[in-house]
Amino acid sequence: MSLERIALISDIHGNLTALEAVLDDIAARGIQRIINLGDTAGKGPRGDEAVIRCREVCEVSVRGNWDDFLPGIPDDGPPEMIWWRDELSSASREWLSELPLSLDLELSGRRIRLFHASAESPHVRVHFHHTPEQFAGMFENTEMTGEGPVPDVVGYADIHDAYIESEDGRTLFNVGSVGNPLDEPTPSYVILEGGAYASDPFGVQFIRVPYDIEAEIAVAEALGMPARDVWAVELRTAVFRGRQG
Repeated sequence: MSLERIALISDIHGNLTALEAVLDDIAARGIQRIINLGDTAGKGPRGDEAVIRCREVCEVSVRGNWDDFLPGIPDDGPPEMIWWRDELSSASREWLSELPLSLDLELSGRRIRLFHASAESPHVRVHFHHTPEQFAGMFENTEMTGEGPVPDVVGYADIHDAYIESEDGRTLFNVGSVGNPLDEPTPSYVILEGGAYASDPFGVQFIRVPYDIEAEIAVAEALGMPARDVWAVELRTAVFRGRQG
């Protein structure tokens, strides 16, 4: 029996040191298929390099909320947003703007849907603590996802908080964040494993990959990135900037 393995990464946010550590781990496991669930740039210092790297190695990238709004930040926008916008090349901004919003695939007879934040929009957030209605909504066909068979399994990103839950034959999981984890300060990604037939085993495995946090913080300092103080606290402690005292 031959099983397919697919690595799901997300929320890199310009943290190239974390991205390279995760890509090294994926390569060491012999995994060749990588799907990126969005938010490749912004918040961190090297969004353009992260975009270039993902264009090289990812089979598909879907559009996150930062990917969606960052290229269109106006010249009179917040200074930090202008910095992250201008750090991207015109080619990278165009690529981010044209990414698909949702991706469907099948493994072991399961219909799997992948998107950034919710079935409604990359800007509509569904947290780990959510309502039954929000859970059900993640499996619905919407204008964003398009028509077709509804999924049995949904994977998403956005909240930087890895988890998995199953209810009534449906499984929802969040891949966590590569570059800006906010559940613990260690990058997270997911390996999907399955086969061509419904009788094949199916797996969702969460991987944590340590990396040199201080080296990444030093890059932000050297480049004079805005908001690098709260960024450093997030990377070291996984405490979101809105919760920092």
